[in-house]
This record gives sequence, structure tokens and C-alpha cells, in this order.
Amino acid sequence: MSTTFRRFEILLPLRFNDGKAIPKRLITTTIVELRDKFGAGSCESQSIRGHWQYQGDLFKDELVRVFVDTADTAEHKAYFTEFKETLRQRFEQIDISMVSYPVEVL
Repeated sequence: MSTTFRRFEILLPLRFNDGKAIPKRLITTTIVELRDKFGAGSCESQSIRGHWQYQGDLFKDELVRVFVDTADTAEHKAYFTEFKETLRQRFEQIDISMVSYPVEVL
């Protein structure tokens, strides 16, 4: 029997907007918080590169993908909506990329 869950996926920066490296403890803290809340959290070790513009300025990002598969509830969606703001402040970012989509666990 399969069960439908929701994956919450976050792209966390490896560098601040000024180019300085983000301390690894901030990524670790984020993963531990997700593990404590949901019982698990995953992070891909490969670097993702992105380019984006904001108010005429070009930003180049190095990112890691962090994700959690959990029950699809309004409570979990609300948690991640608030958590996004926490991460935006923690990583000193204009925005944090966060998406969610249904997943089927076999």
C-alpha cells in the first residue's frame, strides 16, 4: 500500500549575498531543526548554481537542497511558511526558494 505525502524542498545558500561563505553550522542547525520536528530531514551534498535578478542587480548563488517528506497537512504547510521567514533572516537573504509537491511513498 502506498501513502501520499508532501515534500517540502528548500534551497539554502552556501554564500551570503556579499559573497562570504555561510558557516556550515547554519545548514546543520536547519537540518537538525527539521529532524527534530519531522523525525527526518535530508540534504544533498552537491552544489546547485543559480542566477537571479532583483531590482536590477544580478545575484549568483551556490545552494544546497534540503528536503522533508511528511504528511500533507495544513499544520505542516503553516510551519514551512513561517520557517521560510526564519531561514530568510538566518541566512540574511532577500528570499529563500521553497517549494512543496505531493510525493507517493511506496
